[in-house]
Amino acid sequence: MTQTALITGASRGLGAAMALALAPTHHIVAVAKTTGALEELDDRIKAAGGAATLAPMDIANDAAMQTLCRGIHDRWGSVDMWVHCAVHAAPLAPANMIGTKDMAKSIAGNMAATATLITYIAPLLGEKGQALFFDDPVSGQAFHGAYGATKAAQIALARSWQAETAKTGPKVHIATPNPMPTATRARFHPGEDRSALSDPAAEAARILSELRA
Repeated sequence: MTQTALITGASRGLGAAMALALAPTHHIVAVAKTTGALEELDDRIKAAGGAATLAPMDIANDAAMQTLCRGIHDRWGSVDMWVHCAVHAAPLAPANMIGTKDMAKSIAGNMAATATLITYIAPLLGEKGQALFFDDPVSGQAFHGAYGATKAAQIALARSWQAETAKTGPKVHIATPNPMPTATRARFHPGEDRSALSDPAAEAARILSELRA
């Protein structure tokens, strides 16, 4: 029976790399807001002999996430792995100048949506499934207030879930990727030398290898 992997934030960067790395062994359910990028990912997965279901949705849209999870349940009954790569990267700003809308979007995308997704996806994972989150240790750094605070809150949720399910499952993992030349990082570090950064495909392979060890 084919395993399934739900990738939220699958269109680019580490999310796309994780989808491609899991495609040889999993049917990929790829979620992202950008339809064109999802279609490009689908082409790459098919070219490598895999299969994917595309879900062009915003994870902050509760009704869309309910529909997605119900559809997964009706088609497969469960999910073997959830990889949560979706993130809202608000513009850098001093803490006393963070825009109200930027903070609201950060809370909705990075914290509230994660909490909602955990409640919807946990039953699909059951006791034997796995969930994977990605830490980004920028909390407290200058100008990273909106992103750093809400990303830290996301990981706090993941750590609580990890502690709560340690004996019962699902298995919750939290990985810290090395810096990669992603679009999110480019927004935070414009003009940096990207040649020294880690390739997302290599990071995906490393992290999955550590999970399987």
